[in-house]
Amino acid sequence: MQQRKLGKSNLEVSAIGLGCMGMSFGYGPAKDKQEMIPLIRAAVERGVTFFDTAEVYGPFINEDLVGEALAPFRGQVVIATKFGFQLDPNTGKQAGLNSRPEHIRQVAEESLKRLGVEAIDLFYQHRVDPDVPIEDVAGAVKELILEGKVKHFGLSEAGVKTIRRAHAVQPVTALQSEYSLWTRGPEKEVLPALEELGIGFVPFSPLGKGFLTGKMDENTKLDGTDFRNILPRFTPEAMRANRALVDLLGSIGERKQATPAQIALAWLLAQKKWIVPIPGTTKLHRLEENLGAASVELTPDDLQEIESAASQITVQGARYPEHIEQMTGR
Repeated sequence: MQQRKLGKSNLEVSAIGLGCMGMSFGYGPAKDKQEMIPLIRAAVERGVTFFDTAEVYGPFINEDLVGEALAPFRGQVVIATKFGFQLDPNTGKQAGLNSRPEHIRQVAEESLKRLGVEAIDLFYQHRVDPDVPIEDVAGAVKELILEGKVKHFGLSEAGVKTIRRAHAVQPVTALQSEYSLWTRGPEKEVLPALEELGIGFVPFSPLGKGFLTGKMDENTKLDGTDFRNILPRFTPEAMRANRALVDLLGSIGERKQATPAQIALAWLLAQKKWIVPIPGTTKLHRLEENLGAASVELTPDDLQEIESAASQITVQGARYPEHIEQMTGR
């Protein structure tokens, strides 16, 4: 597996990471831990060194899973986790945002225990908290870095002004935001700012929450607990309309002897050398398919063809319902 550096930092990771959220949260019932541990370890065996989790995934059980699965590989892999939500102590459900410095410290201590590590490799603010100045957030993480409890600071779904203000207090190693051929918001302002500042970019949902794999259509039945049920882009009408994007990936893939998912990931890797997508999966054959994208070469002509065709396609449906979208891009 090729390696990439996240921006100007010395954090080097596999060109494709593994997003672990879906193993415990978001896409239907949590999967069996005893099935997911071998999958995570299979990723390591295949060269993956970058794993993504968060306290809210579950909550807590995803960090436990990742910590246990990666215990034999301490020092060989990079684990990213996140802070920034207030969790209801009784139900464990999200109860708003909380990036107050004392809360950040508390989350760090608990995540260290669950992950079984001495330092968190990359600690992201999960969503920007409008009630806490970003300078205070960056300052709190800076203290944890000075104490050796955190190695790198990251932001998620933050806007350019917030990124700049945070970076001035504690250098930001990576921004994690949604980016794919059907979610291209970061291109206009965010990517140029990251390039200027030397910050790496970690696209989550690089396969459009599964849609860009070509394995979903308007007849796909999702589990009742799958959060895609509330996403405007996953209504049958939107999925039917957005099929044009999958067809584009498929036509390029046929020529390259690659799947739509591999073309979608290869396209991301071709955008910048400091982009590291983190597709998630719960299946070994899907993991191997995703990792195969690292060896798919897209020529300038291929990229131009994708760009030209994609510009003719208008993606139908908002990314999130409005109340969730309001928490992004601040």
